[in-house]
Amino acid sequence: MRLSPDEIIFWQVGFFKLNATIVYTWGLMLVLVIGSKRITGTLSTDLKRSRWQNLLETVVTAIEKQLAEVGLNQPRTSLGFLGTLFLFVALSALLTVFPGYEPPTGSLSTTAALALCVLVAVPLFGIEEQGLGGYLKSYMEPTVIMLPFNIVSEISRTLALAVRLFGNMMSGAMIIGILLSITPFIFPVVMSLLGLLTGMVQAYIFFILAAVYIAAATQVRQPEPQPEPKAEPNP
Repeated sequence: MRLSPDEIIFWQVGFFKLNATIVYTWGLMLVLVIGSKRITGTLSTDLKRSRWQNLLETVVTAIEKQLAEVGLNQPRTSLGFLGTLFLFVALSALLTVFPGYEPPTGSLSTTAALALCVLVAVPLFGIEEQGLGGYLKSYMEPTVIMLPFNIVSEISRTLALAVRLFGNMMSGAMIIGILLSITPFIFPVVMSLLGLLTGMVQAYIFFILAAVYIAAATQVRQPEPQPEPKAEPNP
């Protein structure tokens, strides 16, 4: 049993390897690009719209509302980034119905790359919302002593994000593979559906965690209102 799609080598010359992780990752990105072009290319701004566009707008509006509930002040600014993360992880799991396909999220290199994207996006959105000075100041709140701890927190949660997604996706694939090898004629359909459900849940969790991190970085701290001085009574 393969623990990672990195073990599947399609082409190799010396130290250069073209494994299944690279091939399927670029394939997924190609599918997402072509699919987005096809879907958005037929959208209309007129009052008469197709049922597909109405459904799409309903889904996008629901996602924006959920991002606002997480704490994002301007959910539309980060919707493209967070939506792409969700679609990549979800599509990676959905395509497992095709024989011979290995989800690239089963490789630690892919999940680490996704977590690094979140690590880079968090300060970018934070600087855009608060400015460079305001965002850097947040690392020293409530006191300057918290600076190293906040930096370690940024790095550790990125590692946790990558390892969590990798561990859940790999363990789910291993469990399904073991059960299918034991009872190949009884549970194949049920276990495949379970794998799809697990992948969708992991995509949602990754999406929500990334949204929470961005919301924390873009949260503008308002100064506390000072109490008005009481007027002295006239003698």
